[in-house]
Amino acid sequence: MFIKTLQQLDEEFQAEYMPNYVATSAAKNAATNAADGAATDAATYAASFQEASSGAAAGVTAVASAEAYADKTGPIYWLLRKIKRVLNTRTVIDSAPVTQPVWKDISLLFLKIASIILVFVLLFTFLFGIVRFQEPSMDPAIKDGDLVIFYRYTKSGYLPQDVIALDYNGKRQVRRVVATAGDEVDITDEGLMINGAVQQEPSIFQQTERYQEGVSFPLTVPEGEVFVLGDSRTGITDSRIYGSVRIEDTLGKVMTVIRRRGI
Repeated sequence: MFIKTLQQLDEEFQAEYMPNYVATSAAKNAATNAADGAATDAATYAASFQEASSGAAAGVTAVASAEAYADKTGPIYWLLRKIKRVLNTRTVIDSAPVTQPVWKDISLLFLKIASIILVFVLLFTFLFGIVRFQEPSMDPAIKDGDLVIFYRYTKSGYLPQDVIALDYNGKRQVRRVVATAGDEVDITDEGLMINGAVQQEPSIFQQTERYQEGVSFPLTVPEGEVFVLGDSRTGITDSRIYGSVRIEDTLGKVMTVIRRRGI
């Protein structure tokens, strides 16, 4: 780029200056030498910083200094004026803002949105699950219409009072664990008994009763299984009907509930 500019300067010099040039006394040796040195400095600045506006500005400054010593009637002064004009033009070009095409910005935006959607799909496919709860079996903790989010990788074991998601006869349920492997479960007139102790359940507002068509009590929960009940104890299908549930058949532990009743 810079070589091309010098060639253009040479052509302009031959076309514009030489026909009108007459043999006159050359500028004083000292002034000529100073001008030549200043011109060389200007060219060096321009070549070193041709890709940056700061270099061009430095070149303009050097040329201005050289003009103060050059003979304004000689070829050196003409050359300095040409170099200054080129450097000024270069400064304007380098200082112009670089804009990015609109389609690239739009493509980048869609790529970010697609990445976020993909992350959510992967999370709720392999790590988390979501259930729209549609029965009153866990009232008042979980209400009909709530969205239940559960964590899948807790199947190694549950603790009493954990709320879990499971499938029964093709229907997804949410139930509370009341007994784990090795516990003896019984339901008497006093209520729910675990290992011979009546359970105090402050969040349960209905009496726990046996079902005539259900399992026989007392029972011991087998290894790798849990005994689950609904918080609403009347007319609810739970372990009183289908017995203990294998942990490997459960979906995961409930983490949170998004209440959307009435929306």
